[in-house]
Amino acid sequence: MMHEIPLFPLNTVLFPGMLLRLHIFEERYRVMIARCRQTGEPFGVALIQEGQEVGGPAEPHLVGCTAYITQVETLADGRMNITVVGHERFQIHALKHDQPYLVGLIEGYPLAKPISEGVEDISQALRAWVRRYLQVLSQASETPLDMQELPSDWQKLAYLASFLIQLPPAQKQDLLVINRAEELLNRLRTLYRREVTLLQTMLVPHEEESIGPFSAN
Repeated sequence: MMHEIPLFPLNTVLFPGMLLRLHIFEERYRVMIARCRQTGEPFGVALIQEGQEVGGPAEPHLVGCTAYITQVETLADGRMNITVVGHERFQIHALKHDQPYLVGLIEGYPLAKPISEGVEDISQALRAWVRRYLQVLSQASETPLDMQELPSDWQKLAYLASFLIQLPPAQKQDLLVINRAEELLNRLRTLYRREVTLLQTMLVPHEEESIGPFSAN
């Protein structure tokens, strides 16, 4: 069923089950967050398609993710630091501009259930690539990463993998829009394979300059 929800267009993509921290300083979003806290209802996060994040109007992409507020730090001047968790995907059918903030007429856009038992095999393959990606990323950045056990549930794994991989927002939006489980898992597996290969290539030490076409070796 369709219903209205406050919208927060951002230059980032929120996925179900993932955390997002936001600094709230514009008056329109202070009002929006206050109303959401009062009602206990979520707002919608949608990637900006056209416009700007601060000050002016913004046109969002039509698929976003609902966000429930889990933590609020109120600052002395009325600004807020908040933490939200993504809940479920939605599709925007109409936009309304009769509030200080943008409002969308939306309906749920759940990920379609797998049509084959092979989804578990694809999920296992993706899990292995995500683990390798984190290991190589840790090596490349020389920063220890928390290698916690990855989710066994394929949908949680897919959204965590979508969140973790370092891609431009537009490419992450492409992942959010995908509606078939097998397609999402296969796309992620391809992306992770590519990223692992690129990272490993960057880590290969360069050959010594003395070894070249004019070298005695």
